[in-house]
Amino acid sequence: MNNSKKNSESVSLISYGITHSNIHYQLSPSQLHAITLEKKMGKEASSGALAVNTGEFTGRSPKDRFIVKDAITTDNVWWGDINIPFEPSNFDVLHEKVIAYLNDKELYVRDCYACADHNYRMDIRVINEYPWSNLFAYNMFIRPTHEELKHFDPEWTVINAPGFRANPEVDGTRQHNFAILNFTRKIVLIGGTGYTGEIKKGIFSALNFILPFQKTTLPMHCSANVGATGETAIFFGLSGTGKTTLSTDRSRKLIGDDEHGWNNENAVFNFEGGCYAKVINLSSESEPEIFHAIKKGALLENVVLDENGTVDYTDTSITQNTRVSYPIYHIENVQRPSLGKNPKNIFFLTADAFGVLPPISKLTPSQAAYHFISGYTAKVAGTEAGVIAPIPSFSACFGAPFMPLHPAKYAEMLSQKMKNAEVNVWLVNTGWTGGPYGVGTRMKLKYTRAMINAVLNGDLGLYDYDHYHIHSVFGVAQPRECPGVPTSVLSPRTTWNDDEAYYTAAFKLTNAFRENFKKFEAFASEEIRRGGPQRYAF
Repeated sequence: MNNSKKNSESVSLISYGITHSNIHYQLSPSQLHAITLEKKMGKEASSGALAVNTGEFTGRSPKDRFIVKDAITTDNVWWGDINIPFEPSNFDVLHEKVIAYLNDKELYVRDCYACADHNYRMDIRVINEYPWSNLFAYNMFIRPTHEELKHFDPEWTVINAPGFRANPEVDGTRQHNFAILNFTRKIVLIGGTGYTGEIKKGIFSALNFILPFQKTTLPMHCSANVGATGETAIFFGLSGTGKTTLSTDRSRKLIGDDEHGWNNENAVFNFEGGCYAKVINLSSESEPEIFHAIKKGALLENVVLDENGTVDYTDTSITQNTRVSYPIYHIENVQRPSLGKNPKNIFFLTADAFGVLPPISKLTPSQAAYHFISGYTAKVAGTEAGVIAPIPSFSACFGAPFMPLHPAKYAEMLSQKMKNAEVNVWLVNTGWTGGPYGVGTRMKLKYTRAMINAVLNGDLGLYDYDHYHIHSVFGVAQPRECPGVPTSVLSPRTTWNDDEAYYTAAFKLTNAFRENFKKFEAFASEEIRRGGPQRYAF
């Protein structure tokens, strides 16, 4: 709780230790757009969107994300390489340094909140050094009404200082950038990086810790949409697997594209008020809803513009992680409010660069739990420094960098909710077919959409041997036929035209799954362990 004074035009930050008055409160997107251009911190694209370069960091820095180890977190956080402990005394000193640094700056402050279900609402104050960072906060968090602002009392604070550089030897950080969560002081402290995703992921991480304990609500790194009959579909997946693309469908209403909760009333609600989509290779033909959402008010990051302001979405010279944020109302077909009931289908999205997983398969309950804990996708050349060939990548619960609790906690909650709601779970490979990365080709989006639509329309039949083939390596049930998809595409082995090479690659991935799962075996039941691939190959 914070007692800082405010009205509709101004806010005092004295209680934060910020005493100057050069503060812009609750500016509109057009004002923030104009200030960014005036300060030569960005350019206007031909679509009307604002384009900025986030600087040194064009993505999250997981090794520089910390959680303060205190009375709240010590015995509850799953400490390790993902949740890295930070000393409370170091946080207090670093926080004071950041506040002193911001006292000399022009600041942009926004009051907003997370969680579309008001029973779980978290009121947030975001303090930004840069105007375009504040535009990101406007886009991504939920925007209070004028009446709500009159009585707004922020519970959590995000302090965002991209220009501040820590001294690792003194401040206890790994290098000059950092993103630190403090659950006692309810602060997300970010410095040394302009990448805006750290802002939303800080709050997401906080909710991932709070909701399971306080509300017995499952937080999920997923997108979601709702059909005409009211049934909800959930799409889990890591970055680049298609969460935003596949949930943005003109025939279904979008609930949200990245972060949701599943409550005890069997309803799914969006944490956010906007979307943060990858735009690499974006086109109006392949992803019209996202393409046309990039207009005045949207914020493009690290894209390349020509002299006329036209974006070249194929240009990855700055980064492959080119992004856009926009308020959810930029999408025409959205669910209002951002809640959906009656979840009936869950899709686990993976971009398998080895090209061995079926393009779609149905999972048993034990397989669903195993694949949820595993959170598999693959990294390909160019996505990270040093990656020159496909490598397996596992991120527990399809979002380990944002999950403070042990993955078994989230898996247990998901399993129970799946059982209660009687949902179907599907593994969807949006990666490669006809061979691995560099040999095969990326699965066509139109085929993936056709498979998902077939599930949602009930066209894939019942779970029986007449409609499905049990994969000889992974044990999952792959359909023999699917409307709109060539039969040959449904069998990854057939697309290779080389059985020996296919099975060699498939067993290699099997071994990677089993090796990764070793760290979870002590927490997993025998039923869950049986949900994974059952064969080794050497």
